[in-house]
Parts: sequence; C-alpha cells; structure tokens
Amino acid sequence: MSKFSTLWRSEEWWAVWIGLLILGLVATGAITMVPKVSKWTSIEAAVKPLDALYMIPLAVGLLILTAIPVLTEKKDVKKYLVGFPVIFFLAFLSQLIADQVIVNQYGISYALWALIFGLVISNVGKTPKFLQAAAKSELFIKTGLVILGAEILFEVIMKAGARGLFEVTVGLALVWYFTYYLAVKLGLKKTFAAIMANATAVCGVSAAIAAGGAVKGSKEEISYVVSIVLLFAAPLTVIMPIIGRIFQIPDAIFGAWMGGFIDNTASVVATGALYSDAAMQVASIVKMSQNILIGITAFLLALYWVLKVERKPSQEKPKPVEIWYRFPKFIVGFLIASLVFSFVLVPTLGANAVDGLTKITKGFTGWFFALTFVSIGLQTNFRELIKIGKGKPLLVFLAATAWDMVLSLIAAIIFFSGMTL
Repeated sequence: MSKFSTLWRSEEWWAVWIGLLILGLVATGAITMVPKVSKWTSIEAAVKPLDALYMIPLAVGLLILTAIPVLTEKKDVKKYLVGFPVIFFLAFLSQLIADQVIVNQYGISYALWALIFGLVISNVGKTPKFLQAAAKSELFIKTGLVILGAEILFEVIMKAGARGLFEVTVGLALVWYFTYYLAVKLGLKKTFAAIMANATAVCGVSAAIAAGGAVKGSKEEISYVVSIVLLFAAPLTVIMPIIGRIFQIPDAIFGAWMGGFIDNTASVVATGALYSDAAMQVASIVKMSQNILIGITAFLLALYWVLKVERKPSQEKPKPVEIWYRFPKFIVGFLIASLVFSFVLVPTLGANAVDGLTKITKGFTGWFFALTFVSIGLQTNFRELIKIGKGKPLLVFLAATAWDMVLSLIAAIIFFSGMTL
C-alpha cells in the first residue's frame, strides 16, 4: 500500500474528513444546535429538555463517525462500540461537574475532570481492554482541532494587532528555545524536549499533540506533557487572580499576562473571567493568537526533524515529500476551516451569522476535547510516568513555566498598558 493510498485509511486523514464534514453540516444549516450542559445549582437544571432530547442522538452520531476509522483500519470494532459509550458518559460527567456554579466559579475546567476520571480508572486498577480500544485520544483531539480552526478567525487575531506581536513571535521563540535547550541539557530525548517546549511556548495540550505528531514522539511523552499541563493549570486558575488583585494589576495587562502564560485555553478564559470581563477578553485574544501558531510550529518542527535531527551525515538529503509524510495532516483541515470561515463565510453570510455558527462548532470542539482528555487519562499510568526522566521533566516544566511567567508579564506591561476594551 503506497503512502498516498492512506488518504482514506489513516486515522490522521479521517480526523480531517470527520472535522470538515461536521463543519460542512453546521455551515449549511443541517446542524443547528449541539446539546450541552448548562451552569447549574440544582441537578435538574443541568440539562435543559431540548439538550436532553438530543444527547443520545449526539452520542450515537459521534460513535458512528469515529467508528469508521476503526473499521477501515480493521481494529477492535466490537470493543470500540462497547467502550465509546462509557467514554462519552465520562466526558458528559466531566462537563456536568465543571458547570456546577461553584466549581465553575473557580475555573476547574471539564478538561481536568475528564483527565481525572480516566486517571482513576487506569491507576486504581487497570484499564479494561474494551476501554483501551475506545480511547482514541489522537483521533478525538485531531478532529477537535480541525473543528477549532473555524473559531480561529483572522479578524479575531487582528484585534490584538501589534500588541500581541511579542506574545506570538519573540516571546514564543524565547520560551521554546529555553525549554528545549534545558530539557536536552538535562538528558531528555529530543522528541520529549520538543513536545514540552511546544506545550509551554504555544498553547498547552493541542500544541503538545501537534508537536508529538511532527517529531514522532511516543505516547508516553505526550501523555506526560498533557497531564502535567492540565494538573498545573487548575491551581493557577485560582491563584493568579488573587496575585493580580494583591498587586492591583490593570485588567488588560492581567488578561494579556494570562493569555501568554497559562498553557490551557479553557483555563486562560476561566482565569480572566475570575478577574474581570475585560481581562477575559484580552486573555482570550492573546491565547487565540497563540493557537493559530499550532500549525506553523508543527510544520517547522516536521521540517527541522526531517532535515536535521533524523538525517545522518552519510544519508542523502531527504526529498521534500518526506516533510509532507511527516506533516500532521489535521493541520490541513484546521487551516481549511479557518480560511473558509474567515474569507468565504464571513463576507458571504456576515460576521453575526458566522458568530452563530461558531457557537455551534464550539459545542463540537468541547465534546471532542472532553473525549480526548478521558482517553488520555485511560492511557496514562503514573507508575510508568514517574519512571520517565527520574523527575527531570518536572524540573524542566517548572523552570520553563517560571521563565514564561516572567516574559509574558514583561510583554503584557509593554504592549497592553493603557489598553481598554
């Protein structure tokens, strides 16, 4: 089977097809809502009647779509069909808990709850085989990232303008190189170093998985970085607004600081919201500016890995097509979604209509991400993770986070002082 013939068989491409299909159904009006969990104080108010009506059809629809790649790869289809409903339920439960009013107020996101549910199953006992077969973390996250492309409108990125230039160029480069250099210096594998550097410098989980695909990192390395990013994001969400108020940091500066510093997008928004609406808006803009660099950094990593890291001195210079083989294919879908929504749908339908569409696509993104974090938890065993690097990865992450915190604060003060929304 040639490499090009995997266009319809590989999980990478199926993530693109499924993501674009969902976006197409939303854009054409075939899908007009996604069931969700509402913020609640009493459990009966958590799921509104209309959302409850469509919750099972949503689960069945996602099961059918995501089972297609499993079927084409001739893997454990029966186990997948049994395991997926369990993972979907845990994803639902994570959103249910996260949207409880008090929990939501403290910004403890569904991503962390989903990860915890998976971790409990995989670490207290052993992940059952039917759940192992259904824990398709890469398929879920890549499909979610394709859909996320619709939300990364160029108009949103331009709102930050020159103010966000440092955050998404110089600052990113300084944090990335510091993390990578320190990790390699301490003896970590280059693939591990690249994954951690991308997570710290760009935007956490999504960037880590994109980097993992570009450099062919191991699942253990990716799981370690994803877990540590999410576990650290939760306390930062609560602590940072307190620090901001103690030092009376202006809203725009605080928002820009959080957008550049905290790695998880959901936690960035929650942290900003705990501070003020203005801080939340700035934080979201800066983080979205970073999110669009997922594809760029993954491409550059694939290029560098093929031409430099993996190339031996006696080896012929690799052909350009090798870069394409290595390039994470979901980024193609991500860019298509962003370009179509930005330059086709916005001029055609208008910004308000597209805003309505992206509210629907955000629902799908949230579900795929929740499925992802449950799956990552199911695939992560702390006893195995502790063995990785003998504590050195944690040291690298802490040092990189401290460096990122300082640089992001400096950038926020320089570029966002005096800004009002």
